[in-house]
Amino acid sequence: MRINHDTRCALDQAVELLNTMPDGDTPDTLVSVADLRDYLVRNKVSGVGALTEDDLRAVRAVREQFSRVFAAPDARTAAQLINTLVAGAGTTPQLTDHDGYDWHVHYFAPGASVAQHLAADCGMALAFVLVAGELDRLRRCSAPDCRRAFVDLSRNRSRRYCDSRTCGNRLHVAAYRARRRESAADG
Repeated sequence: MRINHDTRCALDQAVELLNTMPDGDTPDTLVSVADLRDYLVRNKVSGVGALTEDDLRAVRAVREQFSRVFAAPDARTAAQLINTLVAGAGTTPQLTDHDGYDWHVHYFAPGASVAQHLAADCGMALAFVLVAGELDRLRRCSAPDCRRAFVDLSRNRSRRYCDSRTCGNRLHVAAYRARRRESAADG
């Protein structure tokens, strides 16, 4: 799947936002305004002013909407969720070049809140994935103890784990050890 730089950045922002949600033994990592600021800095979200508890609540609500898109059972359901998300953000596409990046499109309206900014830009990135017929690339890790989100951008759509160095490797090592134990018991 070929996507442009902006869409990739917005997908990465959506995934990282999703991965702040609590899951099993993993606590919620978006619980304070400082956590929100850290997320925005890590993801190079531009044009963000002072943040408040209201911003935190609104971004957490957007995060929940992204989660529903990733869990959507079909394209029609995902499209309805994305349409609601993007419409609620009051999208106003505009061309811009800033911070050393060439011309690209921002979908959030001037003066938008950080939640509207994320809903518009990330929502449109998710829409592009759906329009390309690639909704099945929005995935959750296959490791039994991990449900982190990721976008499978592999050529053959074969990625199963959020990170092959951690979840994937850990499961492969466990399977290898189980085979070795089984082989030793048989021999």
